[in-house]
Amino acid sequence: MGTNPLGAEELVTVAVVDDHQVVLDGIRAWIHQDQPARIHVLADGGQIDSVLAGPGGRADVLILDLGLFGGSVADRVAELAERHRVVVFSAERSDETIRAVLAAGAVAYLTKDEGKEHFIGTVLAAAEDRAYVTPSVARAMLGDTSPHRPRLSDQERRALLLWFQLPKKQAVATQMGISVETVDQYIGRARAKYLDSGRQAGNKAAMVARAIEDGLIRPEDVR
Repeated sequence: MGTNPLGAEELVTVAVVDDHQVVLDGIRAWIHQDQPARIHVLADGGQIDSVLAGPGGRADVLILDLGLFGGSVADRVAELAERHRVVVFSAERSDETIRAVLAAGAVAYLTKDEGKEHFIGTVLAAAEDRAYVTPSVARAMLGDTSPHRPRLSDQERRALLLWFQLPKKQAVATQMGISVETVDQYIGRARAKYLDSGRQAGNKAAMVARAIEDGLIRPEDVR
């Protein structure tokens, strides 16, 4: 994580890309109101390349508006997600779009009407590689009727749920009384089963989404 300008304490650093100044100002206001301070904006603006060319390129979390893109939203998110923890912050509420963005590699999705509490919670969780399920994501996942559901073992399910709830795999291993390597095996097998069923689950956010879709966990289990 980054530091604030005075270097007094560690803060989660963010870069924000949105082509509406009122949104950028609103995000800064939310962050300023969150006391004691936990988040610092390294850079913001309306152009992705310019925001990431400077200090924004090393931010812990990239906050991104989908309205900047044309028809290739998922491809662009996937490209950015290779180098950044992408949190999509958008006015788009389509369940299909939310599922596609998470499958493309975004670590979280929240709509612009979900408020400061969910915004702050999502950013902090993303920086720590923790799952955070916003109401929009919960709705999108619970509304998915895909029949292609893999069969997970009890240990695979338990490992996934603890991984969603805890920040480190070591904590999962301690809770289960197994090694970190075994935790990795359980998670890897679950991910492979989803891939074999034609449903991408490349990161923790996507795995959470799949688990909610399949009724393995409830949205409130990981908030």
